[in-house]
Amino acid sequence: MINLKDKKILVTGGAGFIGQHLVNNLIQKRRVPRENIFVPSFKEYDLRKLENCQRVVRDQDIVIHLAALTGDIEFHKLHPGRIFYDNIIMGVQLMEAARRTGVEKFIGIGSVTAYPETAPSPFKEDQFWNGYPAKIHAPYSFAKKMLLVQGQAYREEYGFNAIHLLLTSVYGPGTNPQSGYIISSIIKKITEAEKGGRGFIEVWGTGKPIRDFLYVEDAVEAIILATEKYDKPEPVNIGSGKEISTKDLIQLICKLMNFKGRVLWDKTKPDSQLKRTINISRAKKEFNFTASTPLEVGLKKTIEWHLTYDKKNF
Repeated sequence: MINLKDKKILVTGGAGFIGQHLVNNLIQKRRVPRENIFVPSFKEYDLRKLENCQRVVRDQDIVIHLAALTGDIEFHKLHPGRIFYDNIIMGVQLMEAARRTGVEKFIGIGSVTAYPETAPSPFKEDQFWNGYPAKIHAPYSFAKKMLLVQGQAYREEYGFNAIHLLLTSVYGPGTNPQSGYIISSIIKKITEAEKGGRGFIEVWGTGKPIRDFLYVEDAVEAIILATEKYDKPEPVNIGSGKEISTKDLIQLICKLMNFKGRVLWDKTKPDSQLKRTINISRAKKEFNFTASTPLEVGLKKTIEWHLTYDKKNF
């Protein structure tokens, strides 16, 4: 087990949604001195440039690579080339720089969207290479999958300790309200409907897709536990292990926000992958991770944060 309190830790994307919570966990729960955590800004360290990757890994013991270019479905439709290039070039160069400089451990963060579109749900890690992912996610998914391949190759040839974690849909306080992710999007729609006196919200699709949602504080606890305890080449699913349909999720958010209006489903819009849930037994077995935040509790905290954010920014 790695004692993180004694390590220099690089967190790329540390100023982002998940990154901020992860840095807080390291400081408050692991008692890592703040000066031992390096969070490079994109403005100063564009990781698409090799020299910046070399600069940020210098003198670091641990690299947690959260930085990524992603977004909602519309963003993925508009920028597949940019999404593929930016994500793969950041990951490949950063891991190579980390290996060359003698970094002790590299934690790559991938996504369950990388699973084959036709994989039976809940997804198990041994199904990871059994087909092509959903087309809309393929550029992002393959860029991230190459981090797994690279890490396994570097482990075999150089003895480099790289691990790869597959995150499900993460939500919680701090999500950008403009991101387009479903939970933030629905909270924003309800807030705007109430402000505008509208008795309805409009939502894409049919409400049939089933997902696994993981509260952000649980997600970062899993990442840190894996950093401390997991040293194997196989990828690990990180999720709640709970399923909910889009329709039931939206009804729950409406209930928690006391919204009595109608939900209008635009069935001309795509549903995306109908079922995307994961088997979480490997995370439990390997580093004893189990999500502890019930969905309703996490949603209440997220709604409260968004309402506070709206008051500050509008």
